[in-house]
Amino acid sequence: MSAFRMLFLTMAALIMVGIWLTGFNVVHWLLYLPVAALVFAGVTGICPGYILFQKLGFKGQESGNRV
Repeated sequence: MSAFRMLFLTMAALIMVGIWLTGFNVVHWLLYLPVAALVFAGVTGICPGYILFQKLGFKGQESGNRV
C-alpha cells in the first residue's frame, strides 16, 4: 500500500470519528461525500478530487516532477 492511499484512508477514518462523536443523525449528509471520496481513493488509487480539478483546468503533476 502506498503512502498516499494510507493518507486517504486515515483522513476518511478521522472524519468518520468526528461524525461518530457528533452523532450520525446530527451531521448533514454532505459531510459523508468527502469520506466516500477518500475511501474510494484509498482503495482504488484513483482520486476523484484530482480528476475534478484537472477537468476544471488546473494542471496536474507530471510524472518526472517531484515536490
